[in-house]
Amino acid sequence: MSANIKESLYTATELATSLGVTSRTLRFYETKHLIQPKRVGNRRVYNYKDRARMQLILRGKRIGFPLDDIKEFLDLYDSDADRTPQIQLLVNKVENRIKQLTEQQQDIETTLDELREIHSIASETLKNKPKIRWSST
Repeated sequence: MSANIKESLYTATELATSLGVTSRTLRFYETKHLIQPKRVGNRRVYNYKDRARMQLILRGKRIGFPLDDIKEFLDLYDSDADRTPQIQLLVNKVENRIKQLTEQQQDIETTLDELREIHSIASETLKNKPKIRWSST
């Protein structure tokens, strides 16, 4: 990694903009102790590690991991240079998430099939229903 990237510092607005989130989102993850920016006076200053952590957090959320799992991944990453426990935990969590999503996909397909059947029956009923004519007297 180049020295320039390692030395890059971001304000909350700059980091939020680069990640496509709001400054409020950064503060939220800070309150959850997932990121810990440095302070310069009253301003938060983020470095390349904070940016990388945010990218991992956002990716984890996007694929459906709860914050507790994301925190566990990040904590293991910080504490173990070997990374084997982190990788094993990740493999286990990803396998579980794939299983959950596969089950949800099957449930969605079943629901869609039922809705299509209801739609078909209702549409056919409407098509065959005699039209009501109002007589004028």
